[in-house]
Amino acid sequence: MKVKDILAIKGSRVITVEKSTKVYDAMSIFSSNRVGSLLVVDKDDSILGIIAARDVLMAVVEHYDTIKELEVDKIMTTNVIVCSEDDNIEYIQAIMTENRVRHIPILAGKELKGLISIGDVVKSQLKESHVENKYLNDYITGKYPG
Repeated sequence: MKVKDILAIKGSRVITVEKSTKVYDAMSIFSSNRVGSLLVVDKDDSILGIIAARDVLMAVVEHYDTIKELEVDKIMTTNVIVCSEDDNIEYIQAIMTENRVRHIPILAGKELKGLISIGDVVKSQLKESHVENKYLNDYITGKYPG
């Protein structure tokens, strides 16, 4: 299975913020959109970084007194790992595991196509294994003419 198969089901909607967005406001965006990460983009929608819920949690701990004024560019990860629509799910899973990241933006050239989470990867693998198990079970029980 490829990343584009997940995006075909999930869709390509990605929640983005500008680097000047306050971390405090980002918390509301996380909550209202029920997402685990936000891409930080410039005016041309080029990716500058990514912030995850854990980054926000650490910012609250480290900058408790100034959290309402702190901007996301102070806490975002700037070395963003990206993948393409044609990458295999197994490859994406290995990248996520090796780098301990839960979200990876998907690009076609410089165009943002979507965002894949570890949950999306696991869900796709479970679906694929259920289909394979059903097929093998039907085959073994003689459901298909031989």
